[in-house]
Amino acid sequence: MHTRSESITASLRFGALALRPAGAGTSTYIRELLAVLGPHICGAQLSALVQRDAIDELPPQVRAVPRPVNSGIRRAITGFAPNSGVNLFHSLDVDIPVTGPQISVSTVHDLSVFDVPWAFGKIRVAGERALLRHAIRRADALIAVSDFTAQRIFDEFRRDAIVIPLAAPSWCRIPAAEEVAAIRKHYGLPERFILHVASIEPRKDIGLVIETAKAAGIPLVLAGAGSDQATLPREVHGLGFVASADLPALYRAASVVAYASHYEGFGLPPLEAMACGAAVVTSAVGAIAESCRGGAVLIEQHDLPTWTRAVKEILYDSDAHEELAAAAPRVAARLSWQQTAQMTAAAYRQVGVDVEFNLSDSAGSDNIRPEPKT
Repeated sequence: MHTRSESITASLRFGALALRPAGAGTSTYIRELLAVLGPHICGAQLSALVQRDAIDELPPQVRAVPRPVNSGIRRAITGFAPNSGVNLFHSLDVDIPVTGPQISVSTVHDLSVFDVPWAFGKIRVAGERALLRHAIRRADALIAVSDFTAQRIFDEFRRDAIVIPLAAPSWCRIPAAEEVAAIRKHYGLPERFILHVASIEPRKDIGLVIETAKAAGIPLVLAGAGSDQATLPREVHGLGFVASADLPALYRAASVVAYASHYEGFGLPPLEAMACGAAVVTSAVGAIAESCRGGAVLIEQHDLPTWTRAVKEILYDSDAHEELAAAAPRVAARLSWQQTAQMTAAAYRQVGVDVEFNLSDSAGSDNIRPEPKT
């Protein structure tokens, strides 16, 4: 690793190969972070490695360094390629060049391929473990998106990480009543329903949500990639991919938003729903409690009776529902992308990169200095 006692003027390049058009998860992190860093960071020339079809996702202040559209091992090889003449390379999803940058920083979102390998194919597990090992061992500084992920990094690799939490996406808001009514009509939604928004994958326990909705006697609506597949039960209303412009009203229309994940390095979906004024019931796994406590019902046990009781309480107790829906956006607002960007710039300074971050409405905020989590 590199040691820098002196500050340097930076050419700052982001590893943004994971950014996908309209993508969620890591794409949300990249999109929202760069949207704030781009206009407000000073003392660095900004560029980003990005796949050609995602160039338009970058803010104008970040110059695109285009790469072919690919995935899997080909994308990993692209990320490993040397990047010379760069003072600081910040990998936004553990794609660090083997040589080139003077200083490197890597954001680690989770260690799911170590902690829940059963949720992925064997080839993906092997490949992503190799990427994580390379990034965590090579980076001069690590950023973790939660205390939970930082602790897992330390447990697995004995390295400290700077904790910089994410926030609800910028499209999140509490919609007007007429928007909610329009969404109900557009998607043919029932009057009352449970909503689950996420891609269909093993970590997201769709089966438990389906059984909970049956036990509670209320329709279930699924939104997200794969949620309109023919293999889902007939009584499930699958919407497929839903554009972010429609999500605030969809969240608000739901009687309950349920999120029964087995593992989360941060957990954006429940926070999104909270920011849109939804009543959220979520599993208290990984880092979810860090961002959602006080604004959602957190469930420690992963079984049908516990989930059914929790969901029914919110469904059929109007006072409990109103109290939860009112608290949710206040709790979500404690986190912001401005804060995430400020702390990220401070992390750059900690490794000796001379940058400043200035927001006109955030006097003194540039003095934030994140500390490593041990």
